[in-house]
This record gives sequence, C-alpha cells and structure tokens, in this order.
Amino acid sequence: MTESYEHWRKEYEAARKREVDFDTISGEEIEPLYTPESVAGTDYENDIGTPGHFPFTRGVYTSMYRGRLWTIRQFSGFGNVHDTNERYKFLLEQGQTGLSVAFDMPTLMGRDSDDPRSEGEVGHCGVAVDSVQDMEHLFAGIQLDGISTSMTISGPAVILFAFYLVAAERQGIPWKTLEGTLQTDILKEYIAQKEWVFPPEPHLRLIGDLIEFCANEVPKYHPISVSGYHIREAGSTAAQELAFTLADGFAYVELGKERGLNVDDFATGLSFFFDAHIDFFEEIAKFRAARRIWARWLRDRYGATQVKSLMLKFHTQTAGVSLTAQQPYNNVVRTAIEALAAVLGGTQSLHTNALDEVLALPSQEAAEIALRTQQVIAHETGVSNVIDPLGGSYFVESLTNTMEERAEEYFRKIERLGEEKGMLRGVLAGIEQGWFQQEIADAAYRYQRMVEKKRKVIVGVNEFVATHERELEILRISKEVETEQRRALATLRDERDEAAVGASLDALRSAARGSDNLVPFIVDAARTAATEGEIIGALRDVFGEYREAPRF
Repeated sequence: MTESYEHWRKEYEAARKREVDFDTISGEEIEPLYTPESVAGTDYENDIGTPGHFPFTRGVYTSMYRGRLWTIRQFSGFGNVHDTNERYKFLLEQGQTGLSVAFDMPTLMGRDSDDPRSEGEVGHCGVAVDSVQDMEHLFAGIQLDGISTSMTISGPAVILFAFYLVAAERQGIPWKTLEGTLQTDILKEYIAQKEWVFPPEPHLRLIGDLIEFCANEVPKYHPISVSGYHIREAGSTAAQELAFTLADGFAYVELGKERGLNVDDFATGLSFFFDAHIDFFEEIAKFRAARRIWARWLRDRYGATQVKSLMLKFHTQTAGVSLTAQQPYNNVVRTAIEALAAVLGGTQSLHTNALDEVLALPSQEAAEIALRTQQVIAHETGVSNVIDPLGGSYFVESLTNTMEERAEEYFRKIERLGEEKGMLRGVLAGIEQGWFQQEIADAAYRYQRMVEKKRKVIVGVNEFVATHERELEILRISKEVETEQRRALATLRDERDEAAVGASLDALRSAARGSDNLVPFIVDAARTAATEGEIIGALRDVFGEYREAPRF
C-alpha cells in the first residue's frame, strides 16, 4: 500500500462512521475505497478488453449505443387482444421501438379461457390468447416484419410461437424476416416461476425441436431467452441470478450438442433476460461479468469458434420486487436508477416498470411515464455517448471480478449435483432435489430479516413512512373480458372444421410418441384453429404432467 493510502486509512478508522451495513443488497461486503491494488492481477486485454471483442466485458458491439440505442421494449398485455392491440399502437406512436407480450395466467399455464381452472383469471395479469385468431387480432394493423416482438412465456411457448408464425403467414410475411425473442426457458420455471406443463424431459425435447426449427426456418428469431429475471424476483441474490441463469444457458448449449447440432449453428439464437435491481453498482458488475463468463465458456468449454456465438445479448427489466405499494411515486425514482444501471451495464433492450405495477397492470399514464423514463436516459443524460463509461473504475472492475468468482463457485456446485456429467445433468439434478429452490429461499429469508431489522432501509416501508397517502387510480379488468373471451372461443369452435382439428391433433399425438420434430405438427394444428388448451392436451396425453417434489 502507498504511504498516502495508509495515511488516509488511519484517518478513516478514526472518523465517525454511520451505524449501517456497508454491503450490497446481496450481502457482498464493500470496502470504503478501491485502489489499483483492488484489481491487482487483472489483465486488461484478457479480462476487460475493448467493446465488440473477446471477452466482451465492455459490450458485445464495437460501437454500442453510438451505433444504435437499445430497443425500448415495454412489456404490455391486459384484458383481451383488442385492448392490448390499442395499447401497443399507443406505445409505438409514443416512440417505443419493440413489443413485448404479457400473457394472462391461463395462457401461461397452457389453459384455454373457458377451462374451469381459468375462471377469474382471464385477462388479469396479461392478455388472453387462446388461438391463432387471437394472435391475428393482437397484432392487427402492426406489420410483423417491421417490429421486433418478444413473448414472455415458457411452458406453452412453442404453441404461442406457432400462432405467431401462422399470423405472420396470413399477413404474407416470410418467416425468415421475423425478428424477436421467445422466452421458452423451462428450466427457470422449475427453479423459480413454477409455470410448467410437462415433466422436464418432454419440455427439453420441445425446446430442442424449437432450436432446430428456428435455425432452419426462422433464423432471425431467438428461440430461447434464458431468464434470470424470475430467479431474482423469487428472492435470489445477484450472484445467484447470474450463476443460475448462465448455468441454464450452458444446459441449453449441451442440449443442442446432444441433438447433434454444431454449437455455432444455434448459439446465436440464445439470448438472456436479466433483472436490474436497485443496487446500482452490483447490477452493472453483474451484467459485465455475465458477458465475460459466457464468452469464455462458449469458446473454451463448448468449442464455439464464431464471434457471434460468444456474444451474450440480453434484455433487461427493472425490478418488480423493488417496487412498493407504499408511496408508489417513489417507484418512478427506483425504476429510473435501475434503468440507468441496465444501460451502463450494456443491455440490448429494456423494459421499465410502471409506478403502479405493484398494485395492478399499468394504467396508460403510468406506462407512458415508464416509457419517458427510458427516453430521458437515452436522449438527455449523455450516458450513451461513451461506451462502458464505468470501465476501469477500481470499484466496478473489482466487483465484476467478485461476481464472476461467485458464479464460478456455483457452477462447480451444480456440476457436482450432476455427478460431473455436465451442466444439463447438474441443473436437472438440482431441480429434482429442490436445491435451487432452497438456495433462493434462504437468500430471500436473509434479505427479509435485514429489512425487518432495518439493516436495509426501504423508503416508505420501514423508514420515512408517510402518515397519509392519496389513493392511486389503477387499471381494473372487467369481468366482461372473460365473458367475451369465452363467447369468442365458442364461436371459433362452431365455425372451424372439427375434422381438420381432430386430424391435426391426432397427427401431433402420433409424432409425440415418435422422434419427429414436433414444431411443424404444432404449426399445422394452429392453422386448423386448434386452441392452445387442445394442443397442450394432445401433448399431455403422451407426456403426462409434472408434480414438484415438496421441499419445505
């Protein structure tokens, strides 16, 4: 240490310090000051480098936002397809540059709106989509080859994607021109979100089929968005989100290789989806570490040789779990800070949460404020003028190294769970044993205890509490939405060719019992106006259902 540092350290130790925990939201201890010694051993070329070059720590593109700003992709969907279509057009008119579809709970679980288990949930947490007809109405007046579309759905993802493909087909749009992302990430469903349909192996078969199909038929579309967002929202730390998400990504790479695919033929179709939480520097470090880890593993372990295969591209959403029902206007500030972290961390697209999302789906006014938040960051702050402006910061580089180290520790644990037979077997073993769930639950419990003891201050919740709050007007979904959706389904079934529907579902069952790629059969069923629930039902007849082993 230098003499000046030692002198400062003595003064610091003698100074009065606040009685708080100086650590990240995830519990990583933070030093009061970072110096060149904090990053001793870091090799600039191999560990940091330049943007657009290995190891991509500073960004996946050479020019980053100087070449093109991130895609403003507001997550939206509510009520019926007509209501959501109007919201999409409003957001596009206001400057949004990409669409992201939020589906309701029945759709996410693979159930039609007239299924008894759907009662009371239709259109409430997103838009209800039961058939290709709904998908056509959802994008009515929106050219699908002129917009990038993301769909946040995993269990029934292939079915909704088939609806999308047929809707594009009916617009006269070639599939090879379609751009966007399908979530599809079933492993994180077992780990965190719990929206599965079948046991893991059949779901992985469907994902493998989708990877192959998109590589050949829809090459610009990302068939999998490996999602850490839901892992973080379930209560994980930043390091757990980073490690578990990348482990899932590695598992999908191994799945593709098991199918006999060359890694360079499908790796570019994998994208990622991360949470931007409130701990500003920890999030930036997490994003930078993610790119570096992915590049090294793809090159050194999986043998990727194309530069594009090494690029970890990701979408970010600000942290829903950080929003508070108390003093909801504070959420505008939280979201702005989280969005800034995502941008400084080099995201490719971004959704900013609305101030009222902790209470309901966003109102139009709240959605517009969230959109304007991104536009202010993009056009007024100057942060897009310099690529990776925090690169070289002793603190940020040290924290990036720490994030990488924590992730690698978790990778070793996961591989041991799978008896050293690869990341895919390790992830599956961790799911079956409830290991991931326990790790996340323990982290969530530790954080909640810190909040309860006021070791972590949440403004408006455990400190700075208001004595009176004015009521916020929120979006409420009418019961008529479910009634209308059921009526539309009944009409669809009356007017379609039932023999064609039955034949397509029989063909799908037969294919599921064999080894054919199932995506073309699902697309054929979509063309006949088979519903989501019917297609899922045909597959369930072959694959069965999954019941999670109790852990707690």
